[in-house]
Amino acid sequence: MNEPLSLGLDFVADDTLSGFRLTRLEVFNWGTFDRRVWTLQLDGKNGLLTGDIGSGKSTLVDAITTLLVPANRITYNKAAGADSKERTLRSYVLGHYKSERNEVTGAARPVSLRDQNSYSVILGVFHNAGYDQTVTLAQVFWMKDAQGQPARFFLGAERGLSIAADFSHFGSDLAQLRKRLRRLGAELSDSFPPYAAWFRRRFGIDNEQALELFHQTVSMKSVGNLTDFVRNHMLEPFEVAPRIQALIGHFDDLNRAHQAVLKTRQQVERLTPLVADCGRHSTLVTEVEALRGCRESLRSHFAGLKLGLIDKRLGLLAEEWDRVDGQRRRLELIHEEQGRQVDELKQAINDNGGDRLERLAAEIRKRELLRDGRKAKAERYQELASVLGEPVAVDI
Repeated sequence: MNEPLSLGLDFVADDTLSGFRLTRLEVFNWGTFDRRVWTLQLDGKNGLLTGDIGSGKSTLVDAITTLLVPANRITYNKAAGADSKERTLRSYVLGHYKSERNEVTGAARPVSLRDQNSYSVILGVFHNAGYDQTVTLAQVFWMKDAQGQPARFFLGAERGLSIAADFSHFGSDLAQLRKRLRRLGAELSDSFPPYAAWFRRRFGIDNEQALELFHQTVSMKSVGNLTDFVRNHMLEPFEVAPRIQALIGHFDDLNRAHQAVLKTRQQVERLTPLVADCGRHSTLVTEVEALRGCRESLRSHFAGLKLGLIDKRLGLLAEEWDRVDGQRRRLELIHEEQGRQVDELKQAINDNGGDRLERLAAEIRKRELLRDGRKAKAERYQELASVLGEPVAVDI
């Protein structure tokens, strides 16, 4: 798992155990691990679970999966290739260990190690040796009724906890346990999303799909096709056909937006000298008024009114400029977004063998744009040269 960024902490020289690693896994009344706390001490290193069939290897793997993956995404005992209904959260909390068949009805029912008055705890302690940080994740389960699914609450703490020291001797009221855990600084929640957001933020897990990939990997019995595994579990689904149809449908809008941008640019080019001329005109009018003085007070009065009209016109032109400029920026944003979409589609086409054709098409478009740009500049140059009476440049 990726470690979160933390300013002001010095990273140790030995980064062998850097990143959050499972230090200790504890279970109490989980599956066939009954009546006492069972501990798997890993100390942040790799571990190997061995044992006979039914000895509890998958039970411990499912405990880790329950700590990190939402309940609706978990298939218990998947690592052993079992049926999805063979084990459930209820069977783990009650400790189902065999089935008995009723001789009269012939129906089979599970036999439990525990009744609905017991409670279960799974706890994992994760440590980041690089930043000397410890995080504890835990879940507490209990049965509200004999037939329903277990209730539970979720816990996250930025310190090391243990079941024996912190989840016992609270009587029969789970509210007392909650109060004790809150006094220890733990964050409690009754649903998985806030709990998951809490530990993902501390572990530096940005994408929920990472947990899904973790679940698929930790419970994987075998990989038949690595390409299919990567495609199904590591890549986001991408529907190309609808995106292409949408781009085709909006092509006319994009073309109109392009024409509007060109028109706006022409308007800007035409308005720029007009603003400069208006400023110079205002200066000249002021000089004329000063020279005529009181003798031409009436004429200066009308000249002042004319100046006010010109200022009003300039204000209107400025407002129109702001409006057109804002429209231009919005169109540019739309153009950029659709350009990114086109790039994504091109990348997808390139990945499927169209790279050469796309490069040729892009080179053609680039040359056409360069040609059109140079042609427009040449025409503009010829116009300005004709106005100034200068000779027109010719091709060499």
